Amino acid sequence: MEAERILQCLTEVEEAAEDVLANKQQIVDLDTKRNMNREALNALKHEMASEEKVKVCFGNMFIKFPKAKTKEMIQRDQQQLDKEINNLRQALKDKLNRLNELQGKPELTGYNLSPLSDVEVKAINHLMKR
Repeated sequence: MEAERILQCLTEVEEAAEDVLANKQQIVDLDTKRNMNREALNALKHEMASEEKVKVCFGNMFIKFPKAKTKEMIQRDQQQLDKEINNLRQALKDKLNRLNELQGKPELTGYNLSPLSDVEVKAINHLMKR
């Protein structure tokens, strides 16, 4: 009976750890895609400044698109990737806390911090100038 309970606890810990690792890998994959989009935007801005139409790869084929429309599509994709990455990072915090709870470790302190907003930064800068 005791062995079954230990096995169940170890299984839960292992599943939680795999969940954390899968989440981290998803973040890495999306961040790689975001960096590739950033490179594409930079290339559109600098290297292909004189061209009106550019070739865009969709799956197995290249299609000529207007440069402005291509840039807009990439920027929308960037925004979507940013949202997905932020959601995954928030979920990662929850999953990591669950894993620590299962392992009997204390919750990470300072892990749920969020950056200051632009308004808060401006207010602090204003107070520092006095």
